[in-house]
Amino acid sequence: MTDRTLALLKPEHLDPAGLEVINPADGSRITAVTRHDIPALTAIIEQADVARHAWAARTAKERSDVLRAWYDLIIEKAEDLARLMTLESGKPLDEARGEVKYGAAFIEWFAEEARRAYGEVIPSHAAGKRIVTLRQPVGTCAAITPWNFPLAMITRKAGPALAAGCSIIIKPAELTPLSALALETLAHQAGIPHDLLRVAPVFRSADAGDLFCTHPMVRKISFTGSTRVGKLIMAKAAQGVKRLSLELGGNAPFIVFDDADLDRAVDGAMASRFRNAGQTCVCANRFLVQAGIHDAFVEKFVARAAAVRVGDGLANPAGMGSLISEMDVRRVADIVAQAVGEGAVIAGTPPAIPESGAFHAPVVLTGVSPAMAIASEEIFGPVAPVIRFTDEADALRIANDTPFGLASYVYTRDAARQWRMMEGLEYGMVGINDGLISTEVAPFGGVKESGFGREGSSHGLADYMNIKYCLLGGL
Repeated sequence: MTDRTLALLKPEHLDPAGLEVINPADGSRITAVTRHDIPALTAIIEQADVARHAWAARTAKERSDVLRAWYDLIIEKAEDLARLMTLESGKPLDEARGEVKYGAAFIEWFAEEARRAYGEVIPSHAAGKRIVTLRQPVGTCAAITPWNFPLAMITRKAGPALAAGCSIIIKPAELTPLSALALETLAHQAGIPHDLLRVAPVFRSADAGDLFCTHPMVRKISFTGSTRVGKLIMAKAAQGVKRLSLELGGNAPFIVFDDADLDRAVDGAMASRFRNAGQTCVCANRFLVQAGIHDAFVEKFVARAAAVRVGDGLANPAGMGSLISEMDVRRVADIVAQAVGEGAVIAGTPPAIPESGAFHAPVVLTGVSPAMAIASEEIFGPVAPVIRFTDEADALRIANDTPFGLASYVYTRDAARQWRMMEGLEYGMVGINDGLISTEVAPFGGVKESGFGREGSSHGLADYMNIKYCLLGGL
């Protein structure tokens, strides 16, 4: 790691005997970071709970100005942050640059939204009385973030928490703590009080989760990760009736109708499926293609997938990078082998990949049926199963036949069908004729077992605030 990149971290962030951070592209050791045990994490929670009161007492404009300063520093250090992210996560440098800008946009957005936490004056039910509502910060918050978007998953949570007047403790993924620690450095440089925002890598994630769920000073938990872990957090947090935001697993359908713009659909499929080597919660997991356009779509899709350059994210900035670990490569390979064993076919010849490192080639599978295991599990890798369907009702039936409901995609020129699909798909987000739907201005989140709560937009700020009803009598 270069001295320039190391400069983003504080001396106290690094510990030679701490948590090792490995570059998945070549298996090399980047550095080791300080890990916090439960007593240390408990102290951080207690310090954050003290710090939040002075922060909440500041004017909305003051909080807004500090958040804006944080945004400016992230943009100033964007290239260093991107290189750091590529080193620890394996994603291509161009994608890392995009994530830095995307993540920074949430800080900018919530710097502005901090000024708009409006209450209401409600017409009274009786003479001599007035009704108003106030919006007040939830309190001390805890965030548990994943490795696949190590910067943006933090800013989507920290931005609204700080804008609302809360404090926040962030437990980053063990595999990618460097982006998170660098963000903390910049936050404190911007004027966010030290104890108000803390990033705390830990010895055991489960122990940290238990502490967040049981500590009485933690009023809200925001978690992005698997449905299995989300259910555990939900059950444990229920004992303290804590506020929750859960963004959990997905099984996104990518539906292409006969009347779709074929080239646009293939462009969207490439962007959605192979971004971050398929390691995104909202990427297309199943490609449902209508019979009349199926073969033409597959031909173009396979050709594009075969042309993808796979390699180290720094040396191959515009291609596809590695998976997060060798274990995940084996997991994805097992998924492909099982699908082939059930009758699926690997279409075309996948591109070459480096001989070492956590790489898996982009794969397009045809002959997939909804009954196959691959159609019901979240792949989290560069594999695209294609399912043929007959009509609109068939597409909706297949798409909705899942316990998950995060993102979905539809390609059709028919305006009436667009509305029917938007209304009929049981998902928190629907992209029409576009494979990239994430933006800070819109509410991001799912339904069913994909969780609840929203990140981004004005709804994201509301998730960190309580509504207090006040009745003024004797007037």
